[in-house]
Amino acid sequence: MPELVVGVGLTSAAAPGAAVEGGHPSRADLVLPIGQHHPSAHGAFRLRLQVEDEVVVAAEPVVGYMHRGAEKLFEVRDYRQVIVLANRHDWLSAFANELGVVLAVERMLGLDPPERAVWVRTLLAELNRVLAALMFLASPPDPARADAATTTYPDILALRETLQAVLEEVSGGRVHFMFNRVGGLKEDLPDGWTGRARAAVAHVRSQWPAVEAVSVGDERFRDRLRGVGVLTRTDALAYGASGPVAHASGVAADLRRDAPYLAYGELDVPAVTRAEGDSLARFEVLAEQARVALDLADACLDRLAALPPGPVDVRLPKVLTVPEGSAYAVTENPLGLNGYYLVSRGEKVPWRLKLRSASFGNVQALEALLPGCRVQDLVPVLCSLFFVTGDMDR
Repeated sequence: MPELVVGVGLTSAAAPGAAVEGGHPSRADLVLPIGQHHPSAHGAFRLRLQVEDEVVVAAEPVVGYMHRGAEKLFEVRDYRQVIVLANRHDWLSAFANELGVVLAVERMLGLDPPERAVWVRTLLAELNRVLAALMFLASPPDPARADAATTTYPDILALRETLQAVLEEVSGGRVHFMFNRVGGLKEDLPDGWTGRARAAVAHVRSQWPAVEAVSVGDERFRDRLRGVGVLTRTDALAYGASGPVAHASGVAADLRRDAPYLAYGELDVPAVTRAEGDSLARFEVLAEQARVALDLADACLDRLAALPPGPVDVRLPKVLTVPEGSAYAVTENPLGLNGYYLVSRGEKVPWRLKLRSASFGNVQALEALLPGCRVQDLVPVLCSLFFVTGDMDR
């Protein structure tokens, strides 16, 4: 059976040792580039496929090309420095990534941040969710091209900048926000910021029909992705898929609703699911969850307007140590479920901080959903998994 090796973000070349006859490799071993329009193209990822008549019959994801040993680096950083590393593995979800770490540390300390900090964290987490969704919606597979390559919509990217501006203003960071602290936030909101944030949310909501018109609302787009790359509910659960990928396969689990953290217990988080489990359903769920995030952001802004002025952090010692023991914090990140298992020996650095990332679990599911797909459908399927390579490899 011929074998095809597909690389994302890798250099195009014949497989090592393949002879070339008439300008073509004599073997079926090939490395084909996919990208550079995909948001995860900053790193390498491979699929080892078995193909018959341009139909995939078996698939094996090959990850680890971007592995930087983040979990080992955590062990030699104190709890404040860990936040710097934790928000980098998924650059689209930086705020949510750092949030998971501080929640785990606060659980170990038995620490409750001020109410104002809790609502600001919830607000920024939902704005971060919309930011991540807009990036993937801005670069969907192009239904007008036979090779199904991605395209980029500048109008959606410009809309993303509207929210990016308010997050950058409040945190001082454009990509890695570094706004969370153990016990709360770095500082309070700037004067007038909530008004600017509300205007930004309203502007994005007003433009949402245009966003959907070039993605999930476009009939060519829908025809191109309908029925492609189906992930069943059983396989989604078996492979540990989460987030929009799992929700599109009928898995209704959402930690914000099922195991509330931050202020989600006081918010109405609706279930956004589809039963089809195909690439189109995954994009539909992503778009709808972003609309829900805009509503949740407005609810947080309303609550913040009703809260009296107050602190946004808890004063802690300069050298922070965590009691001996362990704790597990889990968050519903933009790409899915992120888990943080912290083990402490009573020192100023973690003894172990294990990270469970959403992209790693979702990409595993390719083993189940790719068999039966045509080779020309690979790009739409990969785009619909909404993964970031650094989030896979950590």
